[in-house]
Amino acid sequence: MGRADARRAQGREARRAGSGGTRRLFTWRRILGTFFGLCLLGLGAFAALYAYVDVPAANAQAQKQSNVYKYSDGTLLARSNSEVNREIVDLGVVPKSVQHAFVAAENKSFYRDQGVDLKGTARGVLNTLSGKGKQGGSTITQQYVKNYYLTQEQTVTRKLKELVISLKVDRSTKKDDILAGYLNTVYYGRGASGIQAAAQAYYGVDAKDLDTSQGAYLAALLQAPSQYDWANATPSGKKLVKERWGYTLDNMVDEGWLDQTERDKMTFPVPDSPKAAPGMEGQTGYLVEAANDEMKRQGITDEMLDAGGWTVTLNIDKKKQKQLVKSVDRELESQLDRKNSKVDATVQAGATSVDPKTGKVVALYGGVGATEHYISNATRRDYQPASTFKPLVLASALENGSTTQDGDLIGLDTVYDGTSKRPVVGSDIPFSPQNEDDISYDDPTVRTAMDKSINSVFAQMVVDVGPAAVKKTALAMGVPDKNFPETPSLTLGTMNASTWDMAGVYATLDNHGKKVTPTIVKTAEHRDRTMEPVDGVGGQVISRASADTVTDALTEVVDIGSGREADTSAYDAAGKTGTSENNKAAWFTAYTPELTTAVALFGESTADGGGQVSLTGTANSGRANGGGFPARIWADYTLGALGGGSDATFDLRGVERGETAVTETTPPATPSETPEPSETPSKESESPSASPSETPSEESPSAETPSESPSWTPSGTPSTTKDPEDEEEPPGERPGSEIDQ
Repeated sequence: MGRADARRAQGREARRAGSGGTRRLFTWRRILGTFFGLCLLGLGAFAALYAYVDVPAANAQAQKQSNVYKYSDGTLLARSNSEVNREIVDLGVVPKSVQHAFVAAENKSFYRDQGVDLKGTARGVLNTLSGKGKQGGSTITQQYVKNYYLTQEQTVTRKLKELVISLKVDRSTKKDDILAGYLNTVYYGRGASGIQAAAQAYYGVDAKDLDTSQGAYLAALLQAPSQYDWANATPSGKKLVKERWGYTLDNMVDEGWLDQTERDKMTFPVPDSPKAAPGMEGQTGYLVEAANDEMKRQGITDEMLDAGGWTVTLNIDKKKQKQLVKSVDRELESQLDRKNSKVDATVQAGATSVDPKTGKVVALYGGVGATEHYISNATRRDYQPASTFKPLVLASALENGSTTQDGDLIGLDTVYDGTSKRPVVGSDIPFSPQNEDDISYDDPTVRTAMDKSINSVFAQMVVDVGPAAVKKTALAMGVPDKNFPETPSLTLGTMNASTWDMAGVYATLDNHGKKVTPTIVKTAEHRDRTMEPVDGVGGQVISRASADTVTDALTEVVDIGSGREADTSAYDAAGKTGTSENNKAAWFTAYTPELTTAVALFGESTADGGGQVSLTGTANSGRANGGGFPARIWADYTLGALGGGSDATFDLRGVERGETAVTETTPPATPSETPEPSETPSKESESPSASPSETPSEESPSAETPSESPSWTPSGTPSTTKDPEDEEEPPGERPGSEIDQ
């Protein structure tokens, strides 16, 4: 054998030796041992993972819901919480066939499995490791766990946690509860999370009203919400979703949840076109804010509201609300030049309309728009109600059986001294109010004084009744400011109040003396808690005779007095005008037998920080007053809200009587019997006509230059002066600071 042969022989021996070593290393025994060892290691690791991973608390996003706000007729007003459009509903609300549609589409074995799909989870882990991203195949339980407990991130850790938590949840939770959680947390597209929001977004109905075919579409949609949304789908997407819809129904037949004959009759339910979710623009934000504020007063905290889940039905009448906005636009906004006029730019309008028999707020105007002017002009309390307070002075006089300085019982025919700047008699606090345009009136009756809003008469009446007694009556009737001073100047409305407050006060007069509290929330429902709605009508706070006597006086204010811009033959009306300090606010608060409405204009500076400014020159109309824009807005709104008019008339009883029916809720102490007013009421004992000295008293206003409009002089002959307006000035103001009507 040569050397070459020897080397070849040695190579063959080496190869034979190597092959034998490999066979010895990879024997079946060793391979099986390694496999079972890895399995045991994997089972041990999984057991450790199972023991280590607990079911966590629900994530915050899964628990978030919208608050849903509706008009009184149940139509949608708004949804709050723009972060998530969700309203959680109980599974029992969802029709059984719709429940089955989701199971048929997503996880036919849901009611039989252990909550996991090992093959699908393994595929998802491998795809995640390889960078292929999201992969389907999860069970309903797994999807619920991902949505409710975990996050949407695509990591191996999250997938493994999902597997473990799903097994635990399936063991500890009823299948129906898991399905309910899934339906309420999954995302359907169109910004809708949860089946209730989805039903509204795609078919404009509540979840309880979905039919089987619609439910099958929503179930099919989950595979690809954007691609399968019929409104945006490509022809291919429409074809795929119809196939998925059919697949869902066929699975329902296979599972015995749907009859084949019924299945064959079904046609594809094309969803509605998408609509933008109502936001907080326009009046919506003001309405929602008012409802939330009322709920807070009833014990619902900010945290409860922020968590969502409330369905709040308001007392707001959709038609009346639209009419109020239209009236403000027509009678005010159309005449303002907000861009080019510095005065017009400062004008803010507010209004509240109440049903006097129930207290329901049926319409509210908060301003030009909640996203443009954040303070609601309907509920703000930083302006004075001015002479709209005068009817409360008369109400208190009637309630208390008060008399003049001459001892005459105060009634509508009682005669007072109407001299402008006449100092009040019988008060330790000096007050000499100037009448509008500095006009003096010759022995006006109380009725005439109300028509003309004569300051000197009502300042003296406050003294005759007693400022403390007047304040007590006012607070009982609903004036909110408990800190206003007990001085003669309170006759000019020197306290703070909102249109909401004054609508309630006048509704109390309209309701014959029974306390009316404006309330905007009809019902507020939540799965976990309840809210007791406000009772809008309370007890008798002034007697019917007193309330009806004031109403009788206020009818003439509308018929022939300062509020005649609101006069019409289409309805009976009673009301009062008011213009506050320095012309900063103008009011008209009035009522018919069916509707009470307060309208006000406020002068608010456009500079940073706001501040009150004069309304004089609004829409080039001279001095603003309650008998102008506010009265015209009120009249236009009331006519439309009453459907063009009403035959209802005021049922007035006991008018001009001095007696009062005292109840426990009557604020001032009232004598059990008071004499009838004399047939010829006497004038007050002192009626000086002298003007205040050059050094003014602490509350002595004076007049501003009037604009021309028909009015009446003290002698009763027509003149070209403006309607009489009241004026007031808080302590420390110089004469000439403001006029008030």
